[in-house]
Amino acid sequence: MSVSGSWAGPERRIILVAGGVLTLDQGSKWIVARTLELGAEHSVLPGFFRWVHWGNTGAAWSQFHGNNGLLAGVAGVALVAFWHWRYQFEAARLGGQVALGCLFGGIFGNLLDRILRGHVVDFLYFHLVTRSGQELGFPAFNVADAGITTSVALLLFLAWRSPEVATPPAP
Repeated sequence: MSVSGSWAGPERRIILVAGGVLTLDQGSKWIVARTLELGAEHSVLPGFFRWVHWGNTGAAWSQFHGNNGLLAGVAGVALVAFWHWRYQFEAARLGGQVALGCLFGGIFGNLLDRILRGHVVDFLYFHLVTRSGQELGFPAFNVADAGITTSVALLLFLAWRSPEVATPPAP
């Protein structure tokens, strides 16, 4: 069976990138679950980076904590909506395909966590310790979160960048 129609182009690339992000995300979370107990931490670069195993039932920065089911529903609707309107988000261009692949892979990775684990696994925790000893940390995140953030940044860049204007041939 040969690949034909639009499946051979943008959709295939989007799905391949999404599959890569999803594989990295779920693989890294599997490693975390096998090496650290839930709630445990391991200092990698003291005062800067810790490998953690934290469960998040909320959204970014633990907003809406305890709403795992609702957020899973929102993620499912988002996947369907973004797929339906993908051509409004640069899906015809390579950069848009990469961005959408990162977005789909990230959303699906965190959605799988919500369904299978009852929470999203976060494991990358960057922080700084001030001179007074206070810890200032960026919220823990995972590969799926990085994929979503990268996709949004790339889509904003593509939207901001002016389209190439074709110059008419000289008379």
